[in-house]
Amino acid sequence: MESTIAAISTAYGESGIGIVRMSGPMSLNILTKIFVSAKGVQIIKPRYMHYGYIEDPQNGTRLDEVLAVYMKAPHTYTGEDVVEIQCHGSYISLKEILALCLRSGAEPAGRGEFTKRAFLNGRMDLSQAEAVIDLIKARSSRSFDAALGQMGGNLSSKVRAVRDKLKELLIDITVNMDYPDEDIEEITYDQILNRLSLINDEINNLLVSAGEGKIIREGLSVAIVGKPNVGKSSLMNVFLKENRSIVTDIPGTTRDTIEEQASLRGIRICFTDTAGIHETDDPVESLGIERSKQAFDKADLILLLIDSSTPLEEEDKELLKMINDRSAIIVLNKQDLHTVTDENMLETAPNLKVIKTSLAEGKGVEELEDAIEMFVTGGQIRRENDVLVTNVRHASLLRKAKEEVEQAENMTAIHEALDFIEVNIRAAFDYLGEITGDTASDEIINEIFARFCLGK
Repeated sequence: MESTIAAISTAYGESGIGIVRMSGPMSLNILTKIFVSAKGVQIIKPRYMHYGYIEDPQNGTRLDEVLAVYMKAPHTYTGEDVVEIQCHGSYISLKEILALCLRSGAEPAGRGEFTKRAFLNGRMDLSQAEAVIDLIKARSSRSFDAALGQMGGNLSSKVRAVRDKLKELLIDITVNMDYPDEDIEEITYDQILNRLSLINDEINNLLVSAGEGKIIREGLSVAIVGKPNVGKSSLMNVFLKENRSIVTDIPGTTRDTIEEQASLRGIRICFTDTAGIHETDDPVESLGIERSKQAFDKADLILLLIDSSTPLEEEDKELLKMINDRSAIIVLNKQDLHTVTDENMLETAPNLKVIKTSLAEGKGVEELEDAIEMFVTGGQIRRENDVLVTNVRHASLLRKAKEEVEQAENMTAIHEALDFIEVNIRAAFDYLGEITGDTASDEIINEIFARFCLGK
């Protein structure tokens, strides 16, 4: 790439420092034109922070007091010459310095163009580039850690290892087909089947984490439901660690859904405190109940609260029927009062977790948090070097590769012709290559980098 690009790399708004970044062959030349050292230094040394001023060479106007650094290719983020100018974090300063860079020969950078150049120059593969977006957008410690691991190449290395095994198998099959009369060890159907089985196991091991990974990346949607005055708003406040929802002894206090985000043990969760689902003639309350039902339908996990100090009512039973085929945890609240309803009285699916709480006394909350975490992780204790598949695109491609491998296994088992088996193995090889970018089309690559912000 012959062009030199420039963009503001920090968020707009007031801040102590703002950064204008350039990448390309003219980066140093442009910096030399517009930077004046405060110490009279004429030569800008690579990887040294230089203190001085940005001045317009046309009229000598001083734009700002800055720190500037030049990084020489290829050991830079983009693999090209890179310049970063650190100025005061004023929008005016940043805009003026960027405009001066553009007048001096740079071109405006497109969305994600710095990272795209890093990918095209072999500094990272496509899955690592996508992790940069996730790192920027991470809203919980677990999503940040997962993105950091992927950017470090933990997913890429696993995918490449599987691709290498598929490639070796393709080579062996091709050699046996093309050179049957040569003195080459013949590959048997049993050998192919065994190798495909091992490859399928490795793909499965990656896919196992896809459900958890999607939640870690995007967050978990949790709806808190129940009849009026069972403690839904109290539970919402416990999770948020603040009094966000109004709590009274009057049923129907919450008349609309309230959505708030919180981090629970490093997992980003969007909690929805719903209006009590029950029959009512109040038109305003009816709207709130309708929204509660919508939140119920969209939630990844439902927390159904039941007042254990009162007998089960028809509304409780209806809600229990509604969650029968959904991912849910039943919370028997108000255990500090005389218990009238216990888990033996509930008609629930055997796999539904029942937690006893007294929100007024703060009892049972930790156990409830344990159950939510268990829902996300499936009870898996992950080691630091475990790979977590967080990207929906990656999971989809892994599933497609798995289907092709299984189709190849089926044909191998019935001793189908090798050239037919090769087609499925090659398709699996190509699907995995789309994850790393080795076989991804220009359209997919452009679409991915279009999701980036400017300056990254």
